[in-house]
Formats: sequence, C-alpha cells, structure tokens
Amino acid sequence: MSETLNNNSNKSRRNFLKYFLGGGLTAFAFSVIYPILKYLIPPPSAEVKPNSVAAGKVGELKPNSGKIFRFGNEPGILINTPRGELKAFTAICTHLACTVQYRDDFEHIWCACHDGHYNLNGINIKGPPPRPLTPFKVSLKGDQIFVSRET
Repeated sequence: MSETLNNNSNKSRRNFLKYFLGGGLTAFAFSVIYPILKYLIPPPSAEVKPNSVAAGKVGELKPNSGKIFRFGNEPGILINTPRGELKAFTAICTHLACTVQYRDDFEHIWCACHDGHYNLNGINIKGPPPRPLTPFKVSLKGDQIFVSRET
C-alpha cells in the first residue's frame, strides 16, 4: 500500500512539474513573440487624410515649372504647364515610391530613381513605372491655389 501511495505522489509531483514547466515555457514564448508581432504589425493610422490643401499662391509658379507640396503626410506636385495650365498629382512614383519632380527641359514629370517619365496628364510614358500618377483637382480661391482629391 505504501508503494501505491508513493507512486501516486511521484505521479502528482511529475504532473505538477510538467504543468509548471510547460506553463513557464508558454509564458516565455509569449513574452518573446508578442513584442516581435507588435513591431511587425503597425498600429492603425490615426492621421486623418486631408481632402484639400493650399499648395501655393497664384503667380508663384512661372509657366513650365513645378513645385512639391505636402498633401497630408505624402508629397504632391503642382505643375504650371508651358501653356499656363495648373495640374497636380501625387508626387510618389508608382514604381518604387520615390519622389518625382518636374523637369522643364523635358516638359514632363521625371523620377530620378530609375529614369521613369510621366506626361503632363500623369500617364507613364517611359521607364519602369507600371501605373499613372494619381491626379488631384486644382482650384483657385482668391490668390490661393487649392489642391483636392478627385472623387
């Protein structure tokens, strides 16, 4: 009888150690994996994307020139075409997200990263960009140039 009692107490000690060590290992694994997952999965963006921004003043851009402006947390490009028409696009290249610029010698938009070219309608015409630039709507209010998302 004492042998049976001794075997039961050994089994209960063994079960206790098995659950204790298993729980400790699980807690340790969780304490390592959780911070890694929090780092890899970004939190949801709390920033509100604006629908319209003031991109410049009338007369600031001479014909056949462009300027980069902030549209929320992304760059935009405002262009005064050689004919004097104002156009705006996102300034993020659709190839590898480099910032594009207006080249007055080419009379179109150019991405320096991989020699991507866009015409004055934002359509990719040369190089690796796979898609056109996203156009913005340009409007004038007083002496201010406002750029807004097209709906």
